Amino acid sequence: MKLTAEISMYPLHENYLDPIKWFIDRVDRYDNIERVTNAMATQVCGEYSDVMSMLATEMQAAHEKWGKAVFVCKFIGGELNLSHSE
Repeated sequence: MKLTAEISMYPLHENYLDPIKWFIDRVDRYDNIERVTNAMATQVCGEYSDVMSMLATEMQAAHEKWGKAVFVCKFIGGELNLSHSE
């Protein structure tokens, strides 16, 4: 089953852009997960277990490296066209 997720990271860090860019770069290492980022959030799509495993791994890594950060995620079962715009 496919899963599409939207993730927003809010680092509680004075230089908040570095942790966000770091997180996105880490997500890009997963060849089996499609990623699109805009000014508000990052959307990812892939197999359900792959997306959830990636999020667990990378959110933990972000907390370990950068300290406190808030992650806001939305999930929809299925595959959405991440390149779609209206």
